[in-house]
Amino acid sequence: MGDRLLVGTKKGLFELRRTPGGWSIAGTRFIGDPISMLLHDARDGALYAAEALGHFGVKLQRSRDGGESWQEIPAPAFPKSGTDGPSVSYLFCLETGGADQPGWLWCGTIPGGLFLSQDHGESWTLNQALWDLPQRKDWMGGGFDDAGVASICIDPRRSDHMTIGVSTGGVWITDDGGASWRGSAEGMYADYFPPERRHDPEVQDIHRLVQCPAAPDTLWVQHHNGVFRSTDAARSWQEVTTIRPAKFGFALAVHPRDPDTAWFVPGVKDECRVPVDARLVVARTRDGARSFDVLTAGLPQSHAYDLVYRHALAVDDSGTRLAMGSTTGHLWVSENGGDAWTLAAGHLPPISCVRFA
Repeated sequence: MGDRLLVGTKKGLFELRRTPGGWSIAGTRFIGDPISMLLHDARDGALYAAEALGHFGVKLQRSRDGGESWQEIPAPAFPKSGTDGPSVSYLFCLETGGADQPGWLWCGTIPGGLFLSQDHGESWTLNQALWDLPQRKDWMGGGFDDAGVASICIDPRRSDHMTIGVSTGGVWITDDGGASWRGSAEGMYADYFPPERRHDPEVQDIHRLVQCPAAPDTLWVQHHNGVFRSTDAARSWQEVTTIRPAKFGFALAVHPRDPDTAWFVPGVKDECRVPVDARLVVARTRDGARSFDVLTAGLPQSHAYDLVYRHALAVDDSGTRLAMGSTTGHLWVSENGGDAWTLAAGHLPPISCVRFA
């Protein structure tokens, strides 16, 4: 099980460790700096932390000694032509390449770029094929001013097969390592677009996309206006209508070995974005979305206004330990698949991402 938890917040990085007495804060780094994303590379043990410093730009930090010391390394940046061109404003997601690609890292950014490093983050290259998609002109921001590549899924069977989620910009698939891309929206719809365009791939708002490592043909999506599931490697999608108490949300996690088990954090959508009836709950299915349990034990059930961001819900390799952090700075851990939750830390800064390491 994951006995170490990295928590990225708007005011720094917090490390928690599990002891016989429970979870406790073991250390802090970059206090005062917003941490947008974290990554533990299980292939070599390296840790990565992305910083979103507003007017000062973005930074990327790497530790090769378990977090004892950190080194700033180059952050992804768009090629410049004179003084023109976009600038990376946010490092939205970080994922490792495949097991056969040592040193490879993928990074999704705002605006909607996908970058590859083949040298542990020492240098980055923009995926030009995705950036040059004609459909990208219709990508747009959701909670941010610009669209962002928010999810990256590498097929464990074939590292050149990738599926990414863009908010707002849809699901895109490559079978050749990013040399070409195709949109995937069959079965999806965007109820915020006119009827003639609601099924277009490039207008789907993908809050979170996850893939089951043991059954990679199964993927789940938390969409702006619903939940969708694919069992054919994202070629088609089926809407999930059984989730309770709401179909809106950001966070999503899938069991690492059981493709039918997934967790969500529903809420009231659009301008409200708080838990339904001010009760924080986790929705879990264990039968491929035929039914859902609404999990409440240990979670606040009155006057709770915690929002859980898309990368702030995580499950460890055992599939039984979960962690969830909220915008109010509360961090909960479950040791039994979500049946019950314990407050591991409170009064933290707003939490943007959690990762087991």
